[in-house]
Amino acid sequence: MNEITKLPPVSRFLLIAAAFVIVVAGMRAAESLIVPLLLSAFIAVIAAPPLFYLQRRGLPDWLALLLVIAGVVGIGALLVLLVGGSVKAFQSNLPLYQDRLGEQAAGVLALLRGYGVDISEEMLYTFLDPKKAMAMVGQTLSGLGGALTNTFLILLTVIFILLEAAGFPAKLHKMLDEAALPLKHFETITFNIKRYMVIKTSTSLLTGVVITLWLTILGIDYPILWGTLAFLLNFVPNIGSIIAAVPVVLLALIQLGSGAALWTGLGYLLVNNVVGNIIEPRFMGRGLGLSALVVFISLVFWGWVLGPVGMFLSVPLTMTLKIAMDASESTRPIAILLGPDIKASK
Repeated sequence: MNEITKLPPVSRFLLIAAAFVIVVAGMRAAESLIVPLLLSAFIAVIAAPPLFYLQRRGLPDWLALLLVIAGVVGIGALLVLLVGGSVKAFQSNLPLYQDRLGEQAAGVLALLRGYGVDISEEMLYTFLDPKKAMAMVGQTLSGLGGALTNTFLILLTVIFILLEAAGFPAKLHKMLDEAALPLKHFETITFNIKRYMVIKTSTSLLTGVVITLWLTILGIDYPILWGTLAFLLNFVPNIGSIIAAVPVVLLALIQLGSGAALWTGLGYLLVNNVVGNIIEPRFMGRGLGLSALVVFISLVFWGWVLGPVGMFLSVPLTMTLKIAMDASESTRPIAILLGPDIKASK
């Protein structure tokens, strides 16, 4: 380590950049292994507070763990049954949806030409191809559905993580005492990560439930599927709500017409603004935010490295990194750069 610090700044930067590229390449190559592990850690962080609560209420450790695991298995099984069937049905109907979108796009072109606006089909499909948009939705849902095929591995990993969770604080205290490392930083990091994940999961669940009910009222196909997608993409602020709304608005346009598409878009806009700008900041505070640029870059980066699941986990992973940096004086400036606009947080 001392030899690295003695290197010139340019050489040190190149060395760090080379190490970063190697790590990213390794992560992308090991995507099939890393994705289930990250999903397991994500589920375990959410399931840990109920486990600790039951233990504090006096339940034996084995009974508390059994109840939490039963809850996780029940929710997971329900999700696979409801969402898995909807994904298959949507993919089977995807060619039909694409054909209808093509017909409606041709109708729009004819209408524009009637008003003297001459736009060729080639030019329209070069910049805006609704068929490709629906195909991308199908690929994304297929990737998310593929992650569910590792259900047994994910569940087994969650069980072992929760088994270790009860004894981990004692191990951490002993390790840090022997290494003379600051325990406060680790406690702050773990507390803030758990707090962020619990609040974000709660607000995302609220978003998904309200969207599901709204789409059910409107009569849009697969409301549970789109509500689940809204729940997942709510972890990606600002951009996630747009990504979640686009396929549903297109489906509403195909299925029920422009009026239903307008009401669908307004519903998404209202729900995401209320939850994202009123409810969530009230409980979370502005300190646990990210700038819009960082959100976009993390979405692109983690999506490229880990696929569709990486898009879902992009902000939680980046937020974890920000919380860890914020706990140390030496890396706090980087955490401030990752955070939201200071003026907007006042």
